[in-house]
Formats: sequence, structure tokens, C-alpha cells
Amino acid sequence: MKKEEITVNDIDRIIEMAWEDRTPFSDIKLQFGLQEKEVIKIMKGNLKRNSFLKWRQRVRGRSTKIQSLSNRFKSSNQKV
Repeated sequence: MKKEEITVNDIDRIIEMAWEDRTPFSDIKLQFGLQEKEVIKIMKGNLKRNSFLKWRQRVRGRSTKIQSLSNRFKSSNQKV
């Protein structure tokens, strides 16, 4: 998926996936083609400042956001 093709619904789903502790950034990359830094940019641009800061603090260095645990945890809304 090209970055130009990201819809409002896609942004909502990216935020939902990024907010979930059990969904690694690698799953977001597989589904939407976005690197971690691009997901962070989307989160920063679409969340209130305080919510973004709390999210960043929570996910920074969290192993479940970095490791691929997709076989163990999978939301029914995820395509991958």
C-alpha cells in the first residue's frame, strides 16, 4: 500500500493497532507498508499531545511492540 493511498479508515486502524500493546510494528508494516517512524508520525498528528506522550512512553522499548508475536496474538480485525 502506498502512503498516498492511506484512507481515514486506514489511519483509524493504524492508530488502533499501534495503541494495542500486543501488536508489533512489524505487523503494521506488513499490512500498511509503514515503518515505525511513520507510525509514530501518524500517532503524533492524530492524537492529543498528552495522549501521544503517554503512548510513546508506554511503547518505547516495549518488546511486544518490536518482536513479532503475530502467531500468538491476533485481533480479528487484522488482515495479516
